[in-house]
Amino acid sequence: MFMFAVLAFLLPQVGLSVPAGKCTISDPLLILHQYYRSGDFVIAAVVSQIYRFSNTIIYEKHPSQELFNELIHFRPRWTFHASMELLSRRGRFTPNYKCDAENIPAAVIGGPNFDVGLHMAAILGIYKMPQLTYGTAPVMSTKERLAYFYRVFPSSNQQYMGILKLLLHFSWTWIGVIYVDDDCGEQFIQDVLPTFSQKGICFDFIAKIPKIASASQVTEMVGEGFETVRVVWGSSANTVLVRGEIQTMMILRIMPHILEFENGQMMSKVWLLTAQMDFTSFPFQRSWDIHFLHGALSFAIHSKQVPGFQTSLQKRSPTMYKEDGFIREFWEEAFACAFPSSVTEKEGREMCTGEEKLETLPGSVFETSMTGHSYSVYNAVCAVAHALHSMYSSQFKHSTRISHWRRRPLDHQRWQLHGFLRNVSFNNSAGEKVSFDQDGELVAGFDILNWVVFPNQSFQRVKLGTMEPQAPPDKVLKIHEHVIVWPSQFNQTRPLSLCNNNCPPGYSKTKIEGKPSCCYNCLPCPEGKISNQEDMDDCVQCPEDQYPNKDKDSCLPKDISFLSHTEPLGISLSTCALSLSFITSLVLGIYMKHQDTPIVKANNRKLTYTLLTSLLLCFLSVFLFIGQPQKLSCFFQQTTFGIIFSMAVSCVLAKTITVVLAFMATKPGSRIRTWVGKGLSTFIVLPCTLLQATLCTVWLATSPPFPDLDMHSFVKEIVLKCNEGSPLMFYSVLGYLGVLSLVSFSVAFLARKLPDSFNEAKFITFSMLVFSSVWLSFVPSYLSTKGKYMVAVEIFSILASSSGLLFCIFSPKCYIILVRPELNKKDQLMRRNH
Repeated sequence: MFMFAVLAFLLPQVGLSVPAGKCTISDPLLILHQYYRSGDFVIAAVVSQIYRFSNTIIYEKHPSQELFNELIHFRPRWTFHASMELLSRRGRFTPNYKCDAENIPAAVIGGPNFDVGLHMAAILGIYKMPQLTYGTAPVMSTKERLAYFYRVFPSSNQQYMGILKLLLHFSWTWIGVIYVDDDCGEQFIQDVLPTFSQKGICFDFIAKIPKIASASQVTEMVGEGFETVRVVWGSSANTVLVRGEIQTMMILRIMPHILEFENGQMMSKVWLLTAQMDFTSFPFQRSWDIHFLHGALSFAIHSKQVPGFQTSLQKRSPTMYKEDGFIREFWEEAFACAFPSSVTEKEGREMCTGEEKLETLPGSVFETSMTGHSYSVYNAVCAVAHALHSMYSSQFKHSTRISHWRRRPLDHQRWQLHGFLRNVSFNNSAGEKVSFDQDGELVAGFDILNWVVFPNQSFQRVKLGTMEPQAPPDKVLKIHEHVIVWPSQFNQTRPLSLCNNNCPPGYSKTKIEGKPSCCYNCLPCPEGKISNQEDMDDCVQCPEDQYPNKDKDSCLPKDISFLSHTEPLGISLSTCALSLSFITSLVLGIYMKHQDTPIVKANNRKLTYTLLTSLLLCFLSVFLFIGQPQKLSCFFQQTTFGIIFSMAVSCVLAKTITVVLAFMATKPGSRIRTWVGKGLSTFIVLPCTLLQATLCTVWLATSPPFPDLDMHSFVKEIVLKCNEGSPLMFYSVLGYLGVLSLVSFSVAFLARKLPDSFNEAKFITFSMLVFSSVWLSFVPSYLSTKGKYMVAVEIFSILASSSGLLFCIFSPKCYIILVRPELNKKDQLMRRNH
């Protein structure tokens, strides 16, 4: 077991401008505190944790003991000076001059700010001395220096990605940012925030905390502080990301007091703190209210309680470690007392006994738990110890006595330690693995903490989740949201941090010109589209078989629609078709019963029977259109209608031509008599019907009708219909039927003044007028309707036009046959003819 020496330097937060010639290298500025304990190896530490105001320099003693009116934030000169001290013999400031290996550090631990590591590396990197920092990793341009530098702090980029995931997890897209005005802060603004913007995070404000170089800048800092406070508490963002370092908390604690000074109202904010920060304070902030931190979230270097830490901590006291100037300085400030040697400087304080108990201090003064920074220092010491053990074990693996090599000068082996340190991997006493990656950064994750402040101004940091960069992408961030205590103002509900309220389902976002992308208006989804989540960029179309509900936030299945036999419209049309079919059959029966009467014989019985049969089939063809469209019904629907109607109109045309030719044949010497006969009607009806049948055959052979779904005509319905297959053929069939009707109407119109006894022309003229009117109005009506109503229009046109032919042509004849049989005699017909 090795014994490790500790050589520590405490860098005061003071500065000095000394006239040239007043100090020499042999008489340097004094470090505020140095602490040394002997051991087999020396591990040095350069830390900066005390802020101190100074007195006026009167040059009656060394200037570093009476510095003038200056408050310094981690000045480089002290780090450079402490680093050169490490290269000198203890007690003498002679850098780079050592006659033996006594007190040569095996490694140096620096922190907590990045400045300490950066300036330390400028000196110690030349000598290839291993350096471990437990704060923010400094940005180095020299690869050689980087090769000797190790970060007992996970990658900052991983932390920022964790912060981004946390913001997105809570949907906090409208935030404020506060950062320290230093190199790391500027790098954060330039490199990290653009990545946040790309992922949808917007910034209401980006404010900086000035880095003070001297007391003369305090006034300027206060002025900027006032402005920052106004911006922060005047912001609509409920979440504020603070990118800072260990001293940032002291400045952050001043902000609520500035607001109180201005009589402003302090609104609750969810502070999101980076892992570089810790709870620190000026002595005069001891009694200040810290309730503004209640509900804050922070990232922290993953830590775990180390066995024996609490016991060791409780044993620490100025009486036991009198040579430790660190602990005396802390003791006086923590317990508000003074040791005899400093009574004159701290008048009014009680005397320190050295027996005060650390556990009696409130958490706002001293935390007894192991924080992330403390855990990093512990791991740094353990890493050096294991690397030294591995190095000497490999060099002297055959040696049985450590004493043979324990005193071997380390000067010649210092550079060799790097290979072992970079590859070190071990489990510490807390049972956790410690190792470095290829960039010399600690392979570890972050804890996510929730700050809970109690009425007595003590606080507790509760672990609510982790950020594990090495985990699978979906498990990198783990949050137990149910344990979070939110700021009091939010009544224990998750705070919103948005530029405007979320767009609810049924709405989509629309950009507001001149404002960040997180600020937008909400527009209702257009017809046929929905949004089923909050803040959707665009509304989406429902599937074809669904339609939006009233609120346009979900899709409902469409109803199936077709002209059914069971619905009122279908029942009405079916009833009409059956009634007209019955009437047609009745008329046909009347004609057949009275087939030998003059009025029946005078109007070509066979042609009349053919016409009535065609009309009967026309009425019955309606049933092909009613009901759910099937393959067979669609196949014959339009063609059957076209052929039967063509036959009916052809019969009307034949009857009209027959009447005309019959009267022309009665003129003396007329040769037309030879054309008048039973074969004339066949010669007219058959070719006209066959021509329509040919058109229909071509239609069925090339592009037949088929069952189809109409998804778009109605919002809430899917219409089952028969697709015509070829619209051209459909309108060709209708067109041919229209030509036949026009010819028949024209011939009947010309023959309308012939004698009534033998003349049906008047009735045919009127019937064809009705027929043509129906079908002329059919085309625009058919094209302007949708779904099952298109079918209903066609059925109505079939029934109306067929009824027109039936009643206009046959009702007068049936009247004579049934009601006025005395007129149905040959002598009556002859008398009327004359």
